[in-house]
Amino acid sequence: HSQLVEFGGGSVQPGASLRLSCAAIGSPLEWGNIGWFRQAPGKDHEGLSYISNPPTVIRYADSVKGRFTISRNSAKKTVDLQMDNLKPEDTGVYYCAAGSPYDDGVFSWNEYEYWGQGTQVTVSS
Repeated sequence: HSQLVEFGGGSVQPGASLRLSCAAIGSPLEWGNIGWFRQAPGKDHEGLSYISNPPTVIRYADSVKGRFTISRNSAKKTVDLQMDNLKPEDTGVYYCAAGSPYDDGVFSWNEYEYWGQGTQVTVSS
């Protein structure tokens, strides 16, 4: 039984960094295209970043552009999201998702086929 699992969440102060990882348990990480999302309390899932397989297409939402970096780690077989200069508004549950979204749907939660259980990120002073 294959599933996606997120690692690396935690509680940090504003301006700090965190690195999240998405791993595929039960199958090699060739899950195709991966998207990272977050859900703040009371809000819908927000698409943050996307990386294709092979990593020829990378996208960022305006809210994280310049602060977050997505990458594939072949050695660890993960897709990582490096988050720098974190802000309180980055607080939420972070999810990775796998699938084959259309080009204009890479930030749409329902365009994916597999989702992880999420990891909490809290940014607070």
